[in-house]
Amino acid sequence: MYTLKTEHSFDSAHFLSGYSGKCSNIHGHRWKVEVVIKSEKLVKEGQLKGMIVDFSDLKRDVKKMVDYYDHSLIIENGTMREKTLNCLIEDGFKIINVDFRPTAENFSYSFLKDMKNKGYDVKRVSVYETPNNCATYEC
Repeated sequence: MYTLKTEHSFDSAHFLSGYSGKCSNIHGHRWKVEVVIKSEKLVKEGQLKGMIVDFSDLKRDVKKMVDYYDHSLIIENGTMREKTLNCLIEDGFKIINVDFRPTAENFSYSFLKDMKNKGYDVKRVSVYETPNNCATYEC
């Protein structure tokens, strides 16, 4: 089995609604996302001969995926009062609503689905909230 791995990072804030502890407050992370794709075989001909995919394409797609979240406040739908949310939006803050609790575990699954939807055979995605703590979703 051949694998390729690339990583990219982004900065954003989130909070965990319903959590009893510090993470219930808005706080930020430098998230690092590692994507590993796999293949049993390599391209046989042409420019990509001997490769799974062009690293440039893989890096571009991962960067585009995670850059969407860069310098934003990520909010689980329904966890912030509408009035508060509207004030933040009116003041020009970049707010991203997601359908899941914005944990590293859920992001690893979400990013894996996104990369699969782009046609990659994904082996795993790891999402680091800190340099020492990560969550991984693996196929």
